[in-house]
Amino acid sequence: MNILLCYKSCTTCKGVEKIMKEKNIPYEYREISVDNPTEEELRIWKEKSGLEIKKFFNTNGKIYRDMGLSKKLPEMSDDEKYELLSSDGMLVKRPILLLENGEVYVGPDVKKFIVG
Repeated sequence: MNILLCYKSCTTCKGVEKIMKEKNIPYEYREISVDNPTEEELRIWKEKSGLEIKKFFNTNGKIYRDMGLSKKLPEMSDDEKYELLSSDGMLVKRPILLLENGEVYVGPDVKKFIVG
């Protein structure tokens, strides 16, 4: 089953969900603020997506800004980044679409994929 990780109040996530329903793309919904991605999941998703770990950070989020992460991330190791991302789902870029075939799409790439 495809899995869509979203935040219930995110308008981008709501838009993606609407399109997926219109296109009859089956998916299981996972609330990212309740069910944080684990370090292991994030490592797998990074590998499968081909993205840099920094692309998994929600750079527009309040927590990201409050923590001053734009200045701290360049100095952090990847292990520290994974640990930080797994500590709070609100730090993670959304939506994330995990396809049954193993493909992973993050952020704006999700909409690009489903719109075709």
